[in-house]
Formats: sequence, structure tokens, C-alpha cells
Amino acid sequence: MADLIEPRILKGFRDFLPAAEIGRRSLVEKIEASFRLYGFVPIDTPALEYADILLGKGGGETERQIYRFTDNGGRDVALRFDLTVPFARFLAEHRADLALPFKCYHIAKVWRGENTQRGRYREFTQCDFDCVGSDSAAADFEILLMMRNTLSAIGVKDITIRINHRGLFNRFLDRIGCRGKSAEILRAVDKLAKAGRDATRAALAETAGAENAAKVLAYTGAGGGFGETLAGLTEAAGGPCPESERLSLIRRFMEDTGTASSFVLDPSIARGLDYYTGVVYETFINELPEIGSVCSGGRYDNLVGLYSKEKLSGVGASIGLDRLIAALEALGKSRPRGAYARAAIACTDEGACGAYQALAEKFRERGAACEVFTEAKKLTWQFALAEKKGAEFVIIPGEAPAAGKLALREISGRQDRENLDFEEVLDIITQGAREDTV
Repeated sequence: MADLIEPRILKGFRDFLPAAEIGRRSLVEKIEASFRLYGFVPIDTPALEYADILLGKGGGETERQIYRFTDNGGRDVALRFDLTVPFARFLAEHRADLALPFKCYHIAKVWRGENTQRGRYREFTQCDFDCVGSDSAAADFEILLMMRNTLSAIGVKDITIRINHRGLFNRFLDRIGCRGKSAEILRAVDKLAKAGRDATRAALAETAGAENAAKVLAYTGAGGGFGETLAGLTEAAGGPCPESERLSLIRRFMEDTGTASSFVLDPSIARGLDYYTGVVYETFINELPEIGSVCSGGRYDNLVGLYSKEKLSGVGASIGLDRLIAALEALGKSRPRGAYARAAIACTDEGACGAYQALAEKFRERGAACEVFTEAKKLTWQFALAEKKGAEFVIIPGEAPAAGKLALREISGRQDRENLDFEEVLDIITQGAREDTV
């Protein structure tokens, strides 16, 4: 007999057993439902793209982390690093079929060859939502509002969304003579929270000199309330400008919707990717700041210009599903789910399986997921199987399953109920489902 291949998995990649995968999918369903409330529609793109499509504007960090190889046809290809760059290619290719502004979401896996850590993997799922075709403060704010309200819909209410404006920062860099080094400076500032002030100062000094490094750190360290911080940044950037006016208008929208307390103007928020040009933002769970941002994004006014002569303004954000799940678990806001079906129908006669399925169909038609066991083994074995699968109830049919009286075993309490009609069983097994939350 040939040697067996050892079953193993690459570092940074994972399998998901049913309990974990059901919890993930339930969370995605809630996120997707929130997106649709705002009129956003779903799209999808290939996992594999030509490498030049993905690397056209990603920056040095992207090139180091991307999974890139030559396929059997000799083509230079790569796995998508994020969902934003493929989205830009999608827009350029299908522009004639899209009505602008185009509001959509894309929930899919992406791949990055980076160091793994808590809530961060090499294969992970992003939940992106974007509005393209509108260069307005209202579009910026709608994305910010969706970020806040989508997280609230899944039970994450105590958050702070930190926002900044790349354009305002670039005006400041112009004033100190460092505009030509903005990409390197922005990437250094983006790592400030992780690297610390001293390491960031050293990185900035190497790029822009010690004096300018001190000025950049002073700019990014400006504090106070939103209005006070905005006034200081505006002065440092040379006075009122379209970028400061946009931030002021977005702040008014926050106040108009009663959501201002969720947002902070933070000049240290830079976002390391080169394609951001306007407002940028990151979202932190106040009870768990060490896990990092769980939702981030910004405005990318000419990303589509890499693939098309038409200039399309866009703004969007991305929820890191895996990091969000890690945060929910740490906060005790997520619990594993064992099965889609809360109830199973026991099999006492394999010749009656058609009747059992007919009974199950009655439950399913009323919205109650119901599994039918297919082997006439001892009831104790079937109860144990139901428990292992995560079902909460076992329905034990009589001689006329679809019309007669039923018995019901509650798995957790080992409680039996006899002589129940269909409606009584339906009410019992759906009660918990109506109250269930992530």
C-alpha cells in the first residue's frame, strides 16, 4: 500500500467545521441585509487576475504580499490582494452596463502573504461596499453611516470611527516641501499605532529629514474635539480649502443624523494604500482597541483611471470578517451554532421515510428548518446524533406522521412531550429561532 499523504494545511489558512461556518454565514447574512437596506447590490469578480491588473497602483507593500505565479499557459497571474482593485477593473470593463452612481457590495475571500496574528490570516474574507460615480460629501457620509449602522446591526455598538482627509494632509506636506515624498510618509504614519512614535520618527526622518519628521508627528498628533482639530489642521495646511470644507460638511451631516458621538477626526489615520485620495477612515471597537480596525476605507477619486480614460470618483469601505469574528468572540457576543436545522425527525421505520419527508415539508413550508434521519436505529442513538449535530429537538412521529399526534424530545433538558399536534410542535421549535441572535 502506498504511503499516505499527511493531511495538513498551509500556515495562515483554515478549515471551517460546520458550527464555525454556520456562525460565519449567519453573520454575513446580517451584514448583507444591512447593505441592501441602503440600496446596495451584490457583484462578484474572479479570484485570479492578471498580475499587472492588481499591481498597477498597489504600492510596494502590495507587491511584497501578493501571491503571484506563472500559470500553465505562461501567463503572469496573481490572487487578488483586496476587493478594491478588482472592483476598479470591473467598473472599467462593464461601465456601459452600469447606472451611476453605482452602489454595490462584494463579499469574498482575498489572499495576502503577510505575518499571521490574532484575527489576521493569509486567506480571509472581506465585505466591501462602494459608491462610484459621485464625488460628493453626501456619498462619503453614507459610507460612514453604513459602517456605523452595519456594525450596530450585528451587536457592535460601542465603536469609534476615526476619519481624516488625505488631501488635507497632502496640502500640509506641500507647505513643508515634502509633497513628492507623500507615499512614503503616509505609509510610515499608517504604521504609527503599531510601530510607536520613536520608530515612526526614525522612519520619517530617513525619508524627510529630522525637522520635517517632527512637523509631521506634530500634525498627526493634533487632538481635541472635531472642530478644534479641524481648525488646527486647516491652519497647518495653509488655510481653508475644499478638503477642510468637505470635512466640515461631513461633520454637519453627523450632527443632523445624531451620530456625531461615533466619529473622531484623527490626523494620524493615513491608510497605507496609494489609491486613496480623499476622506479615509478606520473603525475601532472601544472595548477591544488592541485588535485594530475592523472596518476601514476611503475615497479613491481616480482608481478606475488605471484601466479607463473615464474618470470615476469612488468611495467605499471594507469589513474584515475574520478580525470582526475574533473581536465578537473575545467580547462574548458570538456563540457557535451547531446546525441550520433546530429539529430532526426520528426514523422508526425506514419504509416510512417518504411520510417523514412529507411531515418535514410541512415544517419547512412554515419556515422551520427540519432534518430527517434516514436510519431506523434506537431512539437513544438518534437523540445522541441530534445532540452532536447541534439540533435542539427531535420530533418522533406516530403511525400517521403528517396528520397524527407527535412526540417531541428537547435535547438539552432531556424532556419529552407527548400527544402534540403539528401547530404545537411548530410553535415550540420556532420560538428559540425567533429569539436567536448572533
